[in-house]
Amino acid sequence: MKSFDVIREILALGGPVVLILIAVSVLTLGVTLYKLWQFAACGVGRHRVLSDALEAWDAGERQAAQRRICESRSYLAPLLRAAMQAQGQPDLEGRLEAEAGLALAGLERGFRFLDTVAQLAPLLGLFGTVLGMIEAFQNLQGAGSSVDPSLLAGGIWVALLTTAVGLAVAMPTSMVLAWFESRTARERVFADKALQTVLVPGQAESQAGSQSTGQVRAAEAQVATSFDA
Repeated sequence: MKSFDVIREILALGGPVVLILIAVSVLTLGVTLYKLWQFAACGVGRHRVLSDALEAWDAGERQAAQRRICESRSYLAPLLRAAMQAQGQPDLEGRLEAEAGLALAGLERGFRFLDTVAQLAPLLGLFGTVLGMIEAFQNLQGAGSSVDPSLLAGGIWVALLTTAVGLAVAMPTSMVLAWFESRTARERVFADKALQTVLVPGQAESQAGSQSTGQVRAAEAQVATSFDA
């Protein structure tokens, strides 16, 4: 009975729009908590082990890189491990990019709902305010010549309550969505870099080789100069 009394009080105070906004806020909280759990379970932002494995792979230490990547709990670890074991297969890059895109799409699931809430909640609040103002002026008209200013003031603040509730739902939702999107954007950059490192390894080796070649050429030039002298 107490829950029904609370619902009746909410309906009497802010109308059905406030009740809808409260229900939307509960759903938004549930989606936010789910996304936080998903990001933590997938290891979003925690790539120290993967970075060590990629450095070993780029340095030519293939076995050490595969052993190291098996220790990672990141959602990218199975994809990178498969890429390391499938070197030389045709159209490998396109398939890996598709798999990485699918994994990132899973992280972005629920963003559309949060974006809809952030945009729609203020409009719902404004809609409730308009309905409340209409009701307040109808009551004022019904009072006739015996107009009570408190009647209009009370109707106005109740009407404005829906706008305040809509903004209270929209602002934190927008902030949470921006944070999720920034983390996902960083994940996309890291995934692209990791795939390119696996597909085109040996940059460290090529740099070292070019340095050693330059040193050999410099030594040969010095020897030739000494003979000429």
